[in-house]
Amino acid sequence: MTAALITGATAGIGLEFAHQLARRGHDLVLVARDEARLAAVADELRSAYAVEVETLPADLVVPEQCARVEARLADRGRPVDLLVNNAGFGLKKRFLDNSVDEEQAMLDVLVTAVLRLSHAALGPMTERGRGGIINVSSVAAFLPRGTYSATKAWVNSFSEWAHNEYKPKGVTVMALCPGFTKTEFHQRMEVKRGDGFMWLEPEFLVRTALEDFDKGRVYSVPGAQYKAVRALTRVIPSVVLQRYQSMGRK
Repeated sequence: MTAALITGATAGIGLEFAHQLARRGHDLVLVARDEARLAAVADELRSAYAVEVETLPADLVVPEQCARVEARLADRGRPVDLLVNNAGFGLKKRFLDNSVDEEQAMLDVLVTAVLRLSHAALGPMTERGRGGIINVSSVAAFLPRGTYSATKAWVNSFSEWAHNEYKPKGVTVMALCPGFTKTEFHQRMEVKRGDGFMWLEPEFLVRTALEDFDKGRVYSVPGAQYKAVRALTRVIPSVVLQRYQSMGRK
């Protein structure tokens, strides 16, 4: 039985990945900050799917705690076949209205942790000649929307490079680029969550992502509406998109 390690696994997209991967028969290693919530989710998954579930409490902003997750991924005796880099958060305010420490923490989770965990996982995976990484990015990566978009643009670029670099060695790396999704993400930012045509259900999002991963795709952009957004960003100059978004914030 194969094992999958998921960061940010107790809510939203990460929790949905846990359910769908367990349903597929994967054993799980769940990473999140809240130890009590981790234990409750693990019990639920064990009961529902009869899989092994390991919990690893860690705050990826803290280097020592991130290092524990890296060590788990690098453990050749307990191989992880799939890494889902899902942990993340956004900042509601504009760049200069956030403290530099808040911006640094976001960078640490969305970029540094993805880099370090991918590095730890890729060594054993390439040695075995099999494995995979799904990096949860965002449609925001295709848009000029501040540091959040910038971090996700890095995730996309890194994932595309890693996919081409390690595919010949049996490892698939894919960037998942969700649009608005009905999770706790916006509530944690204290932003009202919508419920219209642009909002995706987590079940659909993750199911589509896993189907795209199975097909060996570099990118997964679930939803026709977001495929259209991505297509538009290829033809509309970024300076025009930025001016339009700036007008909307005035």
